[in-house]
Amino acid sequence: MNNFIAHTDSERKEMLESLKLESVNDLFKQIPVKFDNYKMDNPLSELETQKKVKALAKKNKTEYISFLGGGVYNKFIPAGINYIAQRFEFLTAYTPYQPEISQGTLQIIYEYQTMISRITGMDIANASVYDGASACAEAVLMAHRISKGKKNKALVSAKLNPEYKEVIKTYCWAQGVEVEWFDSIPSDTSDAFCVLVQYPDYYGEVSNLVKPQTIFIVCANLSALSIIKPPVEADIVVGDVQPLGIPMNFGGPHAGYMACKEAYMRQMPGRLVGRTIDADGKQAFTLTIQTREQHIKREKATSNICSNQSLIALCATLYLSLVGEKGFKQTGIISANNAHNLSKKLENKGIKTLNKNFFNEFVIEVDNSDEFLARLEERNILGGIKIDSKKILVCATEMNTEDDISAYVEAC
Repeated sequence: MNNFIAHTDSERKEMLESLKLESVNDLFKQIPVKFDNYKMDNPLSELETQKKVKALAKKNKTEYISFLGGGVYNKFIPAGINYIAQRFEFLTAYTPYQPEISQGTLQIIYEYQTMISRITGMDIANASVYDGASACAEAVLMAHRISKGKKNKALVSAKLNPEYKEVIKTYCWAQGVEVEWFDSIPSDTSDAFCVLVQYPDYYGEVSNLVKPQTIFIVCANLSALSIIKPPVEADIVVGDVQPLGIPMNFGGPHAGYMACKEAYMRQMPGRLVGRTIDADGKQAFTLTIQTREQHIKREKATSNICSNQSLIALCATLYLSLVGEKGFKQTGIISANNAHNLSKKLENKGIKTLNKNFFNEFVIEVDNSDEFLARLEERNILGGIKIDSKKILVCATEMNTEDDISAYVEAC
């Protein structure tokens, strides 16, 4: 059984010393032994429970006008997505263990991969990963494998989504990879195995992409790629599929996408669906280039990711199918127009926009961020994400109307 014990006594001792504790039991001292003072109401019937929960739910304020962004966006979601995705043939978040039996599921994933490849301008895409943050971190480790460990430094933009940065730190710490943050790409990147930038960056700025002297990773907003140039300079393109018809859901679940040039596909983590011909000469779909640790030797696996967000990828595929190429571009144009309209009206009111080039997010400078956002919230407007005491990240999408924009300007 020793092989199945996760931690040795010396490891436990080291952990406790770092936490300044005497024993493992000390970890749980804050949990009450008894709940003597915990008062519970009398049991309710199902009908009574429903009425009580509904009454409690009505206390929530939900009718806000949202100008929030920062990685999770209020986007139009066609009603058909839920109707189709909730059919029993599709309603699973997991790819089956005998995937070739589920040709419909595999075809949907294949179509998803094709759409992601077309939008990003890359040769190939995988079946999705957990979210945009893990996609960024996996891309860094993927680049490290491509370099064969000859270099150990990753250059990552300081203007990357803060949540993505934290996940990258964790992944790289575990692999002994050094991460160096930059505001603008250094002129000499030859000592790093990769450079990672966000496009547009977390603050909404759209910068020209110039290929560095190493593996180039771009974390791209798929919604923005509806109208701005795809990051074809990149070797690996990653991000979150949430803008493609996925509800905000209090921050998740979403799905991450990964796409790359064909030369690097064997270092792509996770699942990959391919198309082939079966014994009868008919089109068939199958999992291919299986580099997961469930299928090959662990030391040769590209990742311990053993699944993908099939249901979310399905919803993204349905979204792109329903809105079509023209509709996808139209939502991007409306979002950009709304954001620039809001920025212009705020400028006219004396509130400065700090961005030069942006898609649908921009940073404004105010006297006091907390007071500014509080005034808007009093009018049922979520005015943006506080960056610091004077700066706020504001986002507009196709869901914001002219009246919403006018209400924002009047309230501030």
